[in-house]
Amino acid sequence: MINNRSLIIVGGLAAVAWLASNSLYVVDETERAVKLRFGEVIEENIQPGLHFKVPITQTVRKFDTRVLTLDTDTSRYLTLEQKAVIVDSYVKWQVVNPTRYYEATAGDEMMAIRLIQPRVDESLRNEFGRLDLQQIIAERRDDLMIRPTQELDSLMREELGVSILDVRVKRIDLPEDVSAAVFDRMRSEREREAREWRAQGQEEAERIRANADRRRQVLLAQATERAETLRGEGDAEAAAIFSESYGQNPEFFTFWRSLNAYRDSFDGDRDMLVLDPSTDFFRYLRGPGVQNEE
Repeated sequence: MINNRSLIIVGGLAAVAWLASNSLYVVDETERAVKLRFGEVIEENIQPGLHFKVPITQTVRKFDTRVLTLDTDTSRYLTLEQKAVIVDSYVKWQVVNPTRYYEATAGDEMMAIRLIQPRVDESLRNEFGRLDLQQIIAERRDDLMIRPTQELDSLMREELGVSILDVRVKRIDLPEDVSAAVFDRMRSEREREAREWRAQGQEEAERIRANADRRRQVLLAQATERAETLRGEGDAEAAAIFSESYGQNPEFFTFWRSLNAYRDSFDGDRDMLVLDPSTDFFRYLRGPGVQNEE
C-alpha cells in the first residue's frame, strides 16, 4: 500500500515537472519569439521574459534580434560609362518583425542570408550603374551607400521582416586595364589644378610686389622731401648763425676760418704748397705785429 502511494506521488511529481518544462519557456534579452499552433502563428513578437504555452499543441520559435553581419561576395559592377569596378562590401541587418521573418524564412538564418544577398547585389549594381567613375572615386564611401541602404531597408522590412541597418563598401578596385587610364586622368587633372593654383599664386605675388614697390616709392619720396626740408631749414639756420657770429667779431671769425684752411691744407705728411709767403693766405702765420703793420 505504501509502495503504491509512493509510486503515485513520484508519478505525479514527474507529470508536474514534465508539464512545467513543456508549459513554461524563457525568451532571452537578445531574442524575440512567436507562438505557433500546428504551424500557424497565434502570438507575435513575444518580448523577453518567462511565458506560458500549452504543451503538445503549441510551440515557440525564438529568433536572435542582435545586429548580424553579412559579408557579401566580391562583385564586378559597371559604371555609367560602362567601366568595370570590383566592389567588396558587407551588410549589417537585424530581425525586427519575427512573424514576417518566420513566414519568409521559416526562422532559418542561412535562408535569410540567401534572400538578402541577391537584393544587396542588385541594389549596388543599380547604384554604381547610375554614377560615372569620377563620381565613384570622388564621393565618400559612406555617402555612396546612403541610397542603397534606405532602399534595401524599406524592401527587406516588407519582404523578410528584417532591417538593413548599414551597407558598407570595404574596398573598390579597378581592373588593371582601367586603372592605368584612371590614374593618368587623375594625374592630368591634378597637374591642371596645380598649374591653376600656381598661376593664381604668381598673380597674387605680382600684385603684392607691385603694391610693395609703389609703397616703397611713396615712402622714399616722402623721406626725400622731408630730408630736403630739414636740410634747407638747417642750412638756413646755419647761415643765420654764421651771419650773426660774423657780425659780432669779424676779426675772430676770419682767424677761425684761416685756421680751418691751414688744417685742411696741411693734413698729411706729404702735403706741399708752392705760394708766395706774402699772400694773404699766410697772414696769420706772419705774427701779430705783421698784421698790425699792414
